[in-house]
Parts: sequence; C-alpha cells; structure tokens
Amino acid sequence: MTSGAPESAPHQVLYRDTRDLTPFRKAVVRTPVRGLADGVGGLVSGVLGGRIRGSLAVEGPVPRLGRMPGKAAKAVHGAVFGGADPDRLIALARAFPGWAGLCHLMAGLLAYSQGSHLRASELLQRGLLTRNDDDANRYASVFLPGVLTRVQVAERIEVPVLFSEEAVFLALSHALRETGQTEAALAALTGLPPSLPLALARCSLAALLRRDAEVAADTEGLLNGDDLSAALLLVRARSLRKVGDYDGARSALQEVLRRRKTDFSLRNDALTDRALLLLDTGRKSLDPREWQRRKPAELETVKALRKDAELHELWDREYGQADGG
Repeated sequence: MTSGAPESAPHQVLYRDTRDLTPFRKAVVRTPVRGLADGVGGLVSGVLGGRIRGSLAVEGPVPRLGRMPGKAAKAVHGAVFGGADPDRLIALARAFPGWAGLCHLMAGLLAYSQGSHLRASELLQRGLLTRNDDDANRYASVFLPGVLTRVQVAERIEVPVLFSEEAVFLALSHALRETGQTEAALAALTGLPPSLPLALARCSLAALLRRDAEVAADTEGLLNGDDLSAALLLVRARSLRKVGDYDGARSALQEVLRRRKTDFSLRNDALTDRALLLLDTGRKSLDPREWQRRKPAELETVKALRKDAELHELWDREYGQADGG
C-alpha cells in the first residue's frame, strides 16, 4: 500500500498474487441447491460445535484467551466468539476507547455476515478511522487470525477470507455496492495486494460503472485456472463485447469452456454469452434489407439460434433470482 514507486517499475498484474500464503480459502459459486445445503450444514455445525447461530465463523477451534490480562480483552473475546449481536461490541467500544477501532471492525464484520450491509459499511468505516492501543493490536494479531468472513466478490461468487486487510476492505466494498455506493465501493479496493478475489471484485464494479476498457486492460493474459479466474473471464468477455471486440470476447469465452472442471453455472453463462455474441455479430454484419434477401433455411437457423439464446438468458436470469432469494 505504499506510494511513490519509480516510473520504471513494472506494472503489477491485478489478478496475480505472488505470496506463498494468502488469507483466501476456496471460492464458492452460489446456486439455489448449494445455498440450501450450506445453510443446513452451517446450522448442524453450529449445534454440534456449541456455537451461537449468527456469530462469526472461525476456521478451527475457538481460541482460548488464556492468561491475557485486562477486563477489555476478556469482554471483547466473549463478544467476538460468544455472541451474535453487533450492539454488544459497540457498547464495548464506548467502555474501552483504546479498543474502539477493533470493536467497530468486528461489529462491522458481524453485521456483514448477517446481511446488514448499510450498518456494516458504517461500522467498518468507523473502525478503520479509529486507532487502537497496543493491547488491542496485540489481541487482534494473536486471537483473530482464524476469524473467517464469507465475502461476495461478484454476483454468486463468495470467497471465505481470514481476518486481514483484505477481509475488511472486500467486505466494506461489497457492503457499499449493496447500498448503491458503487464509486465508493471501487475506491475501497484501492491499495490492496493483487489477487484473483480483488481482481474479480474490482473488475465487476468497473464493468458496472461502464469502464470496460479498464476491465479489458486489467484482465489481459488471464487464463482459466480455477472458478475465480473463469468468473473473471466472463466479466472480461462481456466488457469486450460492449466495446465491440468480438474476437477478444470469443477467445475469453472459449477459455472459460476449455477447462472441464469449471463450475457448471459458469460454463452455462459462457454458453449463453457465446450465443448472444453470435447474434450480435450477425446483427452487425447484416442490415435489415440484407436479412430479407436471406434464404429461408438460413433465416430458420438464425431464428433457432436466437430462440436458444433467449431461453438460456431467461433460465440464467431466473436462476440468479432464485439464488439471490
């Protein structure tokens, strides 16, 4: 997050993370069936583990506080790992001013995990603007690394992120997006280290803001190595299609379909987009008078293609609506 790099420094690829270890866990492509299964699994896990429903997720067992001194540490530890109410953490922020920043951040992540996006955005921003004392920072570094936040980095794409700078800013960005603050959501991602989740979040927002040239530049050279990269290639293909680069869009879609293990819903999106791309290229290459001079057999082929594409698009729209519910 440093600035003032020399002009000769090479451009850092947005989607390429060179770290050996990252805070990200395996991405999930949400579907109605998978969402239902995850909900049941989460409930069973919570019951068996003795956790309170709606509390923050943790990778592994809940850390034991041990002998860390101070009333603040004990109170915050109980609120983070033993509660599901952001107000409890907000009250602790007032009671222990040196811990206020950390309390607001954890309250924000808790509100985000519960779907309260407006409140989450307010709490996370307040937490980022409030400095913590040394004890609070020490507590965070020792006891919070296992806290896991499921962040939606693009529509239907969730990435579990361990407590980190990325977890906070990606969650803040999505919360801002959900409350209609798209420009602010994009700005919240500035300065984060390159990674596929960051690239997908940033390019999805840029595409929403019609900055398709930026999307094309930021995804140049991307290959389909996993579902995150496949989702990012779909964003790239749609942006290239909008700017009229049909060959580039076709190549991106072909790359999505190349890997057989790509999630079914992403492959379906690629097939739908490819059909729509064929229709676009057909409309661009022929004017209405030329269509009228076409042979009946050719017209029937085009009509069948259009019908297939419309059915794919309708299915995908209803599929997404069912998933979002």
